Amino acid sequence: MAAAATHASSLSFLLSRPHSSSPHQLRLRRPADHRVRCATDASAAAAAPAKHRRAADENIREEAARHPAPNNDFSAWYEPFPPGAPGGDNPDERYSLDEIVYRSSSGGLLDVRHDMEALARFPGSYWRDLFDSRIGRTTWPYGSGVWSKKEFVLPEIDPEHIVSLFEGNSNLFWAERLGRDHLGGMKDLWVKHCGISHTGSFKDLGMTVLVSQVNRLRRAPLSRPIAGVGCASTGDTSAALSAYCAAAGIPAIVFLPANRISLEQLIQPIANGATVLSLDTDFDGCMRLIREVTAELPIYLANSLNSLRLEGQKTAAIEILQQFDWEVPDWIIVPGGNLGNIYAFYKGFEMCRVLGLVDRLPRLVCAQAANANPLYRYYKSGWTEFQPQVAEPTFASAIQIGDPVSVDRAVVALKATNGIVAEATEEELMNAMSLADRTGMFACPHTGVALAALFKLREQRVIGPNDRTVVVSTAHGLKFSQSKIDYHDRKIEDMACKYANPPVSVKADFGAVMDVLKTRLKGKL
Repeated sequence: MAAAATHASSLSFLLSRPHSSSPHQLRLRRPADHRVRCATDASAAAAAPAKHRRAADENIREEAARHPAPNNDFSAWYEPFPPGAPGGDNPDERYSLDEIVYRSSSGGLLDVRHDMEALARFPGSYWRDLFDSRIGRTTWPYGSGVWSKKEFVLPEIDPEHIVSLFEGNSNLFWAERLGRDHLGGMKDLWVKHCGISHTGSFKDLGMTVLVSQVNRLRRAPLSRPIAGVGCASTGDTSAALSAYCAAAGIPAIVFLPANRISLEQLIQPIANGATVLSLDTDFDGCMRLIREVTAELPIYLANSLNSLRLEGQKTAAIEILQQFDWEVPDWIIVPGGNLGNIYAFYKGFEMCRVLGLVDRLPRLVCAQAANANPLYRYYKSGWTEFQPQVAEPTFASAIQIGDPVSVDRAVVALKATNGIVAEATEEELMNAMSLADRTGMFACPHTGVALAALFKLREQRVIGPNDRTVVVSTAHGLKFSQSKIDYHDRKIEDMACKYANPPVSVKADFGAVMDVLKTRLKGKL
């Protein structure tokens, strides 16, 4: 991993090119003992100029085409990851994003690089104001949380080619009661609900970028002969791919491990018309097969081996900064499976730091299920040698991955942010999920992994009671309802199900109902 070890400095060099020296005012964080307050600015709203509604026979794409954005010569391309990795024949190797390429000449990963010098011609204050002005609008394509940062994502794509379901702009939930009652009085605990998106997971953020680029490649003048888009999946990737391909009219092919994903996840690609192959193997086996198939057929590979998706996923980091009025949190805790997302968060934060939108990075925590924890084992070894594993079944099925594609990316992100890797047993993650639900959430098991990591880091006093901490929730709890049913029915073998809350069977009789309520509300009446 010498290459990965050197990449932190390489990436910093690439991103840290000179930018405008125009000063920007740093925002002051509120005192740690203050609560969240709402504020309105009626005078600013009243001063906004009135806009006329577009013509009735014109849609938002057509309206956008009449008002094209100015061409600022922003660009992006693929480069080997990490830069200068040994084994490459060409030290200046790079590829256009319009090329269909997934690996470098040496067989390593690729990464999307942006022309930072062009972006840095504008001060950080410009980018903050621009991104803030687009939040929640229907102006195409900026109503999307991803495409509102288009210049940082795919700067050269024509809005006409973008396939968006207005993803992103997800809720940053103040976990007031969980922090106060169960985590030692944490006043600044937040949960970023990336699962509140079109298909119910954070995968939408990356899939809009990938499918948009495929749409561009298939359309004139490029007219590439791409017959469809394929992926191996533990559930959520297949749902996102199928929805976006359906919206674009592009065939989708998904490889799923048989009997290892929830029914709610399985029905999504089926309903969206994808070709679904249920294979008698695990995710890693599905991944090997899809790579072989895409090498032989004109099917575009949509897995996180393809670095385009990370460009969309990194916008969740920028959203968090926006939601804190561009203040940087102290900690970000992300569930980790194939490990692209932890790097995407780092990339989003680092891009904002280099371009002057913020002045520092948060510390990152990658949380893994103990039954699928190759990164945790690598971290505990002192990053000496990575050993893939055969992942065991876990309720956090979307991160049941023993040989993650993006392990090198994750190491770079963690080393650059003085990060931590934590793990959670099945009982710990299910209890953490269920306790969070009792405070008003409806978390998925993967969020339970991140929450269990938070509980441990609080107990160890690594995370302090006044540290602003964001737990990333990667999927909607409704996609994993069976695990919740089994937990509350106490049907999980060798698990006490500490916070189980099964329904009470009672006769339809006033006296019987009163007896139950008096028992349940004992001491509260």
